[in-house]
Amino acid sequence: GNNGITPVAMPKTLIAVDPKKLPWEQATPLHNRWHPEIPAVASVAEGEVFRVETVDWTGGQIKNDDSADDIKHVDLTQVHYLSGPIAVETAQPGDLLKVEILNLGPLKGDEWGFCGTFHKDNGGGFLTDHYPEATKAIWDFEGVYCCSRHIPGVRFAGLIHPGLIGTAPSAELLTMWNEREKALVDEEGTPAQKTTCGYCHTRPLACLPNKSGAMLGKLGHCSSKMGADSVWDRVASEAARTVPGRENGGNCDIKNLSRGCSLYLPVFVPGANLSMGDMHFSQGDGEVSFCGAIEMSGFLELKVSVIKGGMKMLPAVGPSPLSVNPIFEIGPLEPRYSEFLVFEGISVDEQGKQHFLDATLAYKRAVLNCIKYLANFGYTEEQVYLLLSCCPCEGRISGIVDVPNAVATLAIPLAIFDQDVRPKAGAVLSALASGVSIKKLKPDVCHESQPTAKSEPCDPRLPGSAGAPAAKKAEK
Repeated sequence: GNNGITPVAMPKTLIAVDPKKLPWEQATPLHNRWHPEIPAVASVAEGEVFRVETVDWTGGQIKNDDSADDIKHVDLTQVHYLSGPIAVETAQPGDLLKVEILNLGPLKGDEWGFCGTFHKDNGGGFLTDHYPEATKAIWDFEGVYCCSRHIPGVRFAGLIHPGLIGTAPSAELLTMWNEREKALVDEEGTPAQKTTCGYCHTRPLACLPNKSGAMLGKLGHCSSKMGADSVWDRVASEAARTVPGRENGGNCDIKNLSRGCSLYLPVFVPGANLSMGDMHFSQGDGEVSFCGAIEMSGFLELKVSVIKGGMKMLPAVGPSPLSVNPIFEIGPLEPRYSEFLVFEGISVDEQGKQHFLDATLAYKRAVLNCIKYLANFGYTEEQVYLLLSCCPCEGRISGIVDVPNAVATLAIPLAIFDQDVRPKAGAVLSALASGVSIKKLKPDVCHESQPTAKSEPCDPRLPGSAGAPAAKKAEK
């Protein structure tokens, strides 16, 4: 017998997904836009423990193979596919939603992930001016560890987290987002263009509402609704893309938001309408390659509670009482790395031009310094770029007041390598001194099959699609 002890039920699965199915064919509809009129697909009570499953952020567009063509031609109008919205029965605008992350993991039978760099004309990335072509690395999960056949000699423990989790915006907040992001896009190429645009070459500057690729949960998918449903067309033309983090949380890509964390999200609509996705097995601070954490399908086990009127505790810094940002508590479980090699960067660009207290540029320089240093140890620069995007490296703003230079640092855990990469006398220094290049480790990351061909974003799985560019060329 059980000695009178009542067994604890496993968390109920609120939203299940099948990664083998297309994202618009899931039993519970997914969504890839933010809008207050996207209806909830499920509801929970405070204190209830529940499980949510998610597809990978691209909805299965990237394959476990040895070509980067799928990254090159990925259809980014579809991202990010999110599970939700989930209504919390007692939540009202002005409340604070506490979300406790109790457990996270990959889906059974789908224990692999990918990272990559987008083509400069289709997504780009932090260093797209240095590495303009698409690349990819596949990672296999071994319990808490991962390794990649495309980046040999590296193994590390992951820190699984949702790259994206947030509440739905109100109509007022949605208008704020769309107006300010359109104003930024309209500045491009004018004297008002921000200084950062001169050395960060990811384009567009912001992803504005776009009906193409839109999946609006219960309201339906672009393939059947666009141009045929006036309500769908209106919502899709207003709905914000999920690309950046904003006041509602969203795609903040915070690697430490893992098991045991508590997240405090502002509530803007009745029920809060919580959504999540973009699961990562591991990520480096900054997710610098943009396609850059180890992207995977996965599950979250969560518990929510409501702090009535709690949004007043979030400082409103800006023109509106809605100008708030979430708060979170770091949980007790993280990989324990104690020895790091730390690279510095300052606010001086690659042409030697001085900038003023620019932490973004300083971080770019720290990342470049690290890439070019580790390339002395047999890695290609593309391998290191991908590695820095997904390994447990720590980014810091180390100095922000000593004019004119901000100082950013990037700390790489030494234990992830199967060789000693610290500066020292020996073969690497001898080769550098004599002008000889170090023999590269094999195999390399996945590359494009046709580097001179243009990126042609296309998802051949979409109804009415003419097929992927690479596939069409192969048929000829």
